[in-house]
Amino acid sequence: MAATQGQGMDPALLDDIINRLLEVRLARPGHQVQLSETEIRQLCVVSREIFLQQPNLLELVAPIKICGDIHGQYSDLLRLFEYGGFPPEANYLFLGDYVDRGKQSLETICLLLAYKIKYPENFFLLRGNHECASINRIYGFYDECKRRFNVRLWKVFTDCFNCLPVAALIDDKILCMHGGLSPDLSSLDQIKSITRPTDVPDSGLLCDLLWSDPGKEIQGWGMNDRGVSYTFGADKVSDFLLKHDLDIICRAHQVSIFYRHNLKYSFAPQIAGCGGWLRIFC
Repeated sequence: MAATQGQGMDPALLDDIINRLLEVRLARPGHQVQLSETEIRQLCVVSREIFLQQPNLLELVAPIKICGDIHGQYSDLLRLFEYGGFPPEANYLFLGDYVDRGKQSLETICLLLAYKIKYPENFFLLRGNHECASINRIYGFYDECKRRFNVRLWKVFTDCFNCLPVAALIDDKILCMHGGLSPDLSSLDQIKSITRPTDVPDSGLLCDLLWSDPGKEIQGWGMNDRGVSYTFGADKVSDFLLKHDLDIICRAHQVSIFYRHNLKYSFAPQIAGCGGWLRIFC
């Protein structure tokens, strides 16, 4: 994957933002990074355009490192990069849920967006169920934006999140998304056809890709205890993998990996209860 660096943004400013975000590695955990509202808005606007230029179903190649939920744990994100290599040393795919719950959602999402702008063909971000206004309005990101800046900035992030891709296919064998399968998903072309920008609906394909969960004790489709979307059994996973000639469904939201054939991979241990990563060597 060749990188086209700093697309749509002054390279010197972008590097300065990244350097400020990384300087806190030497500070105590939780130290806030000073970015201006104008700088953050620019990160959102420029990355939004990159997301829209790239497909909703990303087609990627190994080697690549796949990372799960971060949820505002900025120190954990920095540890992930220290462990796996800071971009562009390694290629990355993040599976969503960058904000909420943790205390530093702003630093977390700003570094991720900055890397997306600097390395658009090496660094990839999928949408999680928390990259949705109705969810992060409740679970912390709205309050953090309002406390540190204003509600207008939160709305700028919402516009950006509404353009994130929702799935990735690695080497035509590994399908990645935040949530899971959907009873409405019969062809991968359906994912490509989801229009953006879009909010996350209460039901349907996009909702399921971000919200559904595997169920160990069920066959077929079941009700989800979250009150949103479905659970799906191992039979549905096997059927889907066979039909589409896939080896693995890789998802976040919970820790679950389903596979049909042997594939060389390794899990890194989770850091502080979140943000484990999977390295694909295909």
